[in-house]
Amino acid sequence: MILGHIGVRKGSKGVPGKNFKSLCGKPLIDWSLDQLLANPRVGAVVVSTDDPVIRDHVIAKGALDIGLRPDDLATDTAPKWGVWQHSLAAGEAAAGQPVTAFLDLDATAPLRDPADIDGALDLFQAQRPDMVMSVCEARKNPYFNLVEPDETGALHVSKPLPGGVWSRQTAPRVYEHAASTYVVDPDYLRRASSIYEGRVIPFEMPPERCIDIDSDFDFRLVEFLMRDRLAATG
Repeated sequence: MILGHIGVRKGSKGVPGKNFKSLCGKPLIDWSLDQLLANPRVGAVVVSTDDPVIRDHVIAKGALDIGLRPDDLATDTAPKWGVWQHSLAAGEAAAGQPVTAFLDLDATAPLRDPADIDGALDLFQAQRPDMVMSVCEARKNPYFNLVEPDETGALHVSKPLPGGVWSRQTAPRVYEHAASTYVVDPDYLRRASSIYEGRVIPFEMPPERCIDIDSDFDFRLVEFLMRDRLAATG
């Protein structure tokens, strides 16, 4: 069984209450939750939250009841990995069957397409890595136009190469970790203590579908793009 998962806390410093804030007519979380519930490959859906209002809302829509998130996983410093481990165990118990793939969608990245979910699942099933992680091509490159100061305050390219790199096109390709879509092997999730201990492979998405809401500006930008998408699809 593929277990769909969304993790949302009640609190948010950048955009207060953002996970349940209305975006183009429905709560932000529903843009991701509806994708999980509509995907025929997903056998069950759970939502990890410390908010009773969100818990009741998602259960009414069809998510399994796994209770509220433990207090130690409800802080703004709690690692995503620990939340995933708790949700996997609670989800298997609630569903009553073993999980073959743990599919996590980030509620703050609502611009993903349903085809992105299927693409990530297809990649996971084809290559059987420990984890598939959504990425997009980085706008800035540490081999070319990312710089950092040395001990004197003088700037240097962050990752210099012999001879230098003098154009973006010739720089080694790097990705941004796009907090959108993840597929994790359940055995890896149980035994590892962080994301990068195993074989984590990229699932590349267009950058315009990877925007993560972390500020009021991000929310306004995503809202504009979502309205544009809805208008285009009628």
